[in-house]
Amino acid sequence: MSHAAESTSSMVGLDAAAPAASALRSELAGWAWLAVGALAVAGVFALLLALSRVPGMDKAPFWPIGFFYKGLVIHVVFSLVIWLMGVFAFLVTVATQQASGGRVRAMPLGRIGQGVALVAFPCLFAPAFLDATQPELTNYIPLIRHPAYDLGLLLLAAGVLAPVIRLFLNLDPRRTVPALTVAMSVAGFVYLMALASFAVAGMLARESDLIVSRDMVFWGGGHLMQFVYAIVLLTNWRILAARSLGETRIEDAMFRVAVLIVGVLAIAGPFFYAEFDPFSEAQRQAFRLLQFGIALPTLVFAASLIADALTLGPPARWPWRDPAFFALATSLALFALGGVMGLLISGSDTRTPAHYHAVITAVSVSSAGMLLTFGLEELGLAPVSTRATRALIALYGGGQFVASIGMFVAGGYGALRKTPDGVGSLDAVAAAGMAVHGIASIFTIIGGAAFVVIAISALLRAKPGRTANA
Repeated sequence: MSHAAESTSSMVGLDAAAPAASALRSELAGWAWLAVGALAVAGVFALLLALSRVPGMDKAPFWPIGFFYKGLVIHVVFSLVIWLMGVFAFLVTVATQQASGGRVRAMPLGRIGQGVALVAFPCLFAPAFLDATQPELTNYIPLIRHPAYDLGLLLLAAGVLAPVIRLFLNLDPRRTVPALTVAMSVAGFVYLMALASFAVAGMLARESDLIVSRDMVFWGGGHLMQFVYAIVLLTNWRILAARSLGETRIEDAMFRVAVLIVGVLAIAGPFFYAEFDPFSEAQRQAFRLLQFGIALPTLVFAASLIADALTLGPPARWPWRDPAFFALATSLALFALGGVMGLLISGSDTRTPAHYHAVITAVSVSSAGMLLTFGLEELGLAPVSTRATRALIALYGGGQFVASIGMFVAGGYGALRKTPDGVGSLDAVAAAGMAVHGIASIFTIIGGAAFVVIAISALLRAKPGRTANA
């Protein structure tokens, strides 16, 4: 079935249960706004970070003391954690729609979750403007030491948990479960394990006689969140491939197996708290090695998608003008680059963030492509210009591709991570690498800003329309 036919079938199902369909569509729009809004907030903080590098800005009236690192924390949390959690909740809501057949159990949970997640926004970014707060650049979820920030993280976790629980309540073994519903159910299960890991680590830290850093508390759950992101990535790839290559070309069994393997691997995570001494180096390495398990199922599904594309002929005949395919190809390229970099990392330098930025941008690019194609269609909104979508994907993904290479080269010649310092003290090659990273990042920022503007413009439209500039 083509993506157009699939969409038509979906719309017929929605019309059969109009009140629930209307409520779910409104809720979908809410999650899309929350995800895009998170990127908008991240963009504001990116601008503030740039201003903080201006000499003398730290002495400006009302400018927070030590803002750079606090601003960096907020930028990362909103551009990574909240953005991808919003995309995850969006896909979970679509999965709930498919699983329920139009008759949704526990319907209010979705709106409750959105409200709770929205309250988390000010709790998370406001502490950055307080002089007394201290940043902590922990892995996966950087922190600001303030009760409001801690509350914001709890609210965000609870807000996203609400639609996940509702999805579970709407699963019916008597119905055929669509691929997207399978994927989001597995991702929801992994999300529960990640939350459980955060909770267990927090309790163990309180009971421990040792001084336990917050980085160790968030280490295990943070690693399991990467499994959630991996399933979101796989799901986005499938959606984009189905739209651009055709539903019948997709190896659906391969997709389901890949998702299930990621989910099964993640089950081991919570048991590491019983198997190893709490916060020991052995436990830390176990979580690190577990994460490498994501690579195999993801690579196998990626290879199957490339094989599907090859059935159309050589690359010159692939549908490059289709924004869904363009986003898919860009995401695959970024993931491949990040994967190669991950195999070559040693030490603590900018090679680590180069790898991580490439992989996580692969998830972000696929999410942006999904929202501007499949997402708008699910919302019944007009499609955006295919030319504009391709352009922003090229800027966003292409910029990060080059930026990651520059950062990786710089790290190989001694550039340290998580520092705002200039390049004056670096080796000449490292300095050149960081210069390339800086210039390429400008294109990434422009692409991200273009996505936010185009997505907000699309979400404000009321009726479907024709695609422009095809």
